[in-house]
Amino acid sequence: MRVYQCHFCSSPVYPLHGITFVRNDAKEFRFCRSKCHKAFKQRRNPRKLRWTKAFRKAAGKELVVDSTLTFAARRNVPVRYNRDLVATTLKGMSRIEEIRQKRERAFYKNRMKDNKERDFASDKKLVEQNPELLRLREVELRRKAEKQAAKENAMEEEEEEEEEDEEMVSEDEEMESESEDESEEETEKVKQKVLLKNKRKTRR
Repeated sequence: MRVYQCHFCSSPVYPLHGITFVRNDAKEFRFCRSKCHKAFKQRRNPRKLRWTKAFRKAAGKELVVDSTLTFAARRNVPVRYNRDLVATTLKGMSRIEEIRQKRERAFYKNRMKDNKERDFASDKKLVEQNPELLRLREVELRRKAEKQAAKENAMEEEEEEEEEDEEMVSEDEEMESESEDESEEETEKVKQKVLLKNKRKTRR
């Protein structure tokens, strides 16, 4: 399966997908979707549109110069089929992909390294130019602290209510046990009275 690249945005174009345009000089242009095809017909420059690979590479946002990228170059050289060659090629492809991903991650980390310092400097400059932002921040922090305190108070009230409920339940259980004891005593007294009556009747 041959996977082509979009002529405009460099996205992969799989078989039975995309649009193919053949010019009068028999040059083929493949596009991944109608968006790229329309932009090509409008003669737009891919390096000036932020969503294309050409812009990202020109702006230094992606890895451009690397030995792993040369392996993906298309070669129109016919090679006789050899099973061992195919097996080693497939193994090499997976290994090259791993190395490329590792290098891309390292490139991204290196590119994002100074962002925190840059953001801090820009924030500092903004606060120096607009000191009223600090007052807004103080108000925001105070509101946040009030919300947190209200939340803690609500939690404490809930805990107190739970403790009261538990005490009420324990008292109810004690009352029930006492009432059960009293009822048992009453039944025993009634039984004793009945026995005494029976004894008196037998004596007569």
